[in-house]
Amino acid sequence: MTKTRRKQSAVGAMYAGLGLTVVATIVPWIDRATGGVLAGHIRAGYPTFPQDRVDTAVMTWLVCLSVVGALGTSCWFFAIWAVGAGKRWARSVATLVFALGLSVGLFTLLVRDSSGDTGLPPLLGWVGMVPSLAGLLAVALLWRRARPASQA
Repeated sequence: MTKTRRKQSAVGAMYAGLGLTVVATIVPWIDRATGGVLAGHIRAGYPTFPQDRVDTAVMTWLVCLSVVGALGTSCWFFAIWAVGAGKRWARSVATLVFALGLSVGLFTLLVRDSSGDTGLPPLLGWVGMVPSLAGLLAVALLWRRARPASQA
């Protein structure tokens, strides 16, 4: 695989990650409008909370996840630009951004609140982890060494 093809493949994976980040940012809002998985999760963890307090907790999570989604989207655009422009430091920055994104994803998946349960329901936590798969692929493609051409 040539360097240009690897770069194009990595950028493709980054665009997939960008799309997945947008989806992961929108899903909690769709949940609020339809299923209420997040509200149910909070209600189960804090059965004595009145509905207005549950609504406040849901909105707090939605704002936090939206901010994280906006930052993630910005990072994807920056990494796509850096790789596309052939910046020497693009691989290192992409790796750093991947590590940060993975850390945030793991945090939102695993963080425990004062009820002893996870802050987010597992469904939303795992949705937040999906963009990291594209990030892992992109970083692997960026760091992959070119194989020597076979001699005929």
